[in-house]
Parts: sequence; structure tokens; C-alpha cells
Amino acid sequence: MARISSMVAHTAVTLGRAARERAGSVTDALRARREPPAGDLGRGVALMGTVWPGGDREPFPGVVIIDGDGTIDYLGVSGPHTVPAGLPVLGGAGYWIGPGIVDAHVHLSFASVQGCLRAGLVGVRDLGAPADLARLWRTGHRRPTGQLPVVATAGQIITAPGGYPSRSWGENGFAAFAHSPSQARQLVQGLAASGVDLIKIALEPGERASPVLGPRVVAALVATAHDAGLSVTAHALSVEMIRRAIDAGVDELAHTPTERLPEQLVDQIAAAGIGVVSTLQTFFSAGGGRSAADNAADLYRAGVRLRYGTDLGNAGTLPGVDPRELDRLADTGMGRLGALRAATEYSAQAPGIRGRTGLLRVGQQAALVLLNGDPLSEPVVWRSPRAVVADGRLLLNEPV
Repeated sequence: MARISSMVAHTAVTLGRAARERAGSVTDALRARREPPAGDLGRGVALMGTVWPGGDREPFPGVVIIDGDGTIDYLGVSGPHTVPAGLPVLGGAGYWIGPGIVDAHVHLSFASVQGCLRAGLVGVRDLGAPADLARLWRTGHRRPTGQLPVVATAGQIITAPGGYPSRSWGENGFAAFAHSPSQARQLVQGLAASGVDLIKIALEPGERASPVLGPRVVAALVATAHDAGLSVTAHALSVEMIRRAIDAGVDELAHTPTERLPEQLVDQIAAAGIGVVSTLQTFFSAGGGRSAADNAADLYRAGVRLRYGTDLGNAGTLPGVDPRELDRLADTGMGRLGALRAATEYSAQAPGIRGRTGLLRVGQQAALVLLNGDPLSEPVVWRSPRAVVADGRLLLNEPV
């Protein structure tokens, strides 16, 4: 089902490539207490190991106790009587407990949503899908059930008539066309009425010199979205298109730009408070990526909020949490703990995401992972979490 995309202005990227087998192996060192059955928290569970509450907190040896409803009842150091008698315990020395990851840029039409939660993704944001699929996946204000994460959706991508991605991977219902400001307003109002969580626009001439939304149309799109209480994320990779997006007042860039940004433009992005989703690894997998990585480093130094996003479903992406994307973020200068913050707290703040904070707090619903190792020294442990707790559910991955 491969389709060629002009997702990167300078290199073609294939969507729909079969996902690789998940890498990594897990050993299990559970304490001698009964493991709770998968999906059922029962009375609750205690997780022991190195605890990272998220945000600017430092990791520490401790325990997280979660009640039967999935609420964090205790988070701190462990004493002789901290864990109630008979409460199941997971983890121990060598384990890591921290917030689950939110992927702020996925394409679920080309990747399964079913395995996301078990892989440590407690939230995903689909940035482009036919309307019927977007409605099917979207969580909205509902609590996720089964093995599904929180799912935010943008629905169809608004583009110029014949514009990206309608001539490539998005030819079958992924795009909606705006040819004038009035048409732009109608499209946004229709998407808002359908219940999308945010609006995505495409500003991508690409290799085929595709038509691109004009400044007046972009301005109408953004203004109408904001009037409807929706944020706008823009697929804009070049200097010219980023300037057009900034002038219109977009809230976010869906990718790190691939054309090298002048310092003044970096400063404009920072001053405007525009967030940027990383998607660095897919650029490197397509044979490029160096310019995007340099831009990401410049943006980070300027104080721009970088968010973890993989473009899941695109060429070179892996299902679940991608340690390579985390390391690409770390290489911007933020380090591995900073990259985890970008993938948890900052991605949870991405427009459209509901029900996630990317933090562990007493009295708050747990959305966390138990990893069999320290991701700050071995990020590959993200490839197979030992357990995930989210929205009152416990998912255990079998040790191998």
C-alpha cells in the first residue's frame, strides 16, 4: 500500500511501508507477589523503581501507588509500611516509572492504533485522515476503553485545489480544498461541526510545484478556526511558507522545517509562541534530516517549545515509542531527560490533546509506564514497556 509523499520538500517519503518488528527484549524481576490480571487494576497496584514524576523534577528511588480507579494515591519514597499489605507490586530495583508518551504527529490510516497504548503511547494525535476514519478514532471527551490511547484528530487536511497531499498519499479523501477566503471559512466551520480537535493546513509546493494556499486564504482559515476555539497546525517546511504561516497566526508547525532558517525567523517563531513537532527521524530515514536537526537545535536554543512527534505511518517510523526520535531531540541540546519532557509534558500540551498532562501527580489519573531499565542510559527500553497504566486500565507485556 505504499504511496509516495512530498512530506519533505527535498526528499520523497513513502507512507504505508510495513512496520518493522519491535526491537529489544525484556527480562522480568518481579517481586514475589501476585501480578494483577491484564486490564484489571482490582484493588490497585504499586510500582517500584526509579520514579520520574515528569516536568522539571529529578528521578528518585521510590514507589507509585495507584488505586482501583486508576488514580495516583501515593508518589514518593518507599518505607517499611508504604505499600498496603496484599497490594500487588510490579517492578523493583532497576525499573523506571514515568509518564507515558504522547506522539503529537501520527497517521493512523497507515499504522495501527490498537497497539499504541501497550507500547507506551498514552496519547496520539492524527494529523490527516478521511472524515469517517477521524470520527471513528477520535476520543474527544470520552474516556478511552479497551487497549486504546487518547486519540485526537484533525480530520481532512485543508489545502489548495490540487495541492499537497491530494496528488500523492492523500489522494483518497485526505484533503479538503479551499480556493477562496469564503470557502476556507466554510471548510473550517464544517470541520469544527464534525468535532475535530484541531485544524491542519498544508503549505507545501513540493517537488511537483503543487498549488499552495494564498495568504488571504490562510488568514481566513486561521481566524475562523480561532473563532471556533480550534488551534491550527501547519505543514510548512520552507522559509517562505513558514513566514506565510506566521503572518496568518498559526499555532504550531507540524514538522521541524527542512530548509535552514535564518536567525530572524527562528526568533519570530519563538516570539509568536509557536510550538514545533519534531518528526526528525523520518527525515533522516529518507536520506536527509541534517538541516532539520540543525533547525531544531536553533529553535531549542531560542526557547521554542519542541514536541515529540514521529509521523508514524511514514517511511522509517517504528510503531510505539521510537528511541531514535528521542535521541534526535536530545541532540538538540536538551539532553535525554529534556527529550522525555518534550515527549510527555510538552506533547501533552499539543493542540487538541485532552485528558493528558504528561505528569505524575497524586490525586490525578495515572497515565504512566513501567520500563525494565533506565531510558536515560538505554532508550531502547521504550521498545517494550513492562507495564502501562492509563485511564483505570493495566496492560502487562509478557517478559521474553
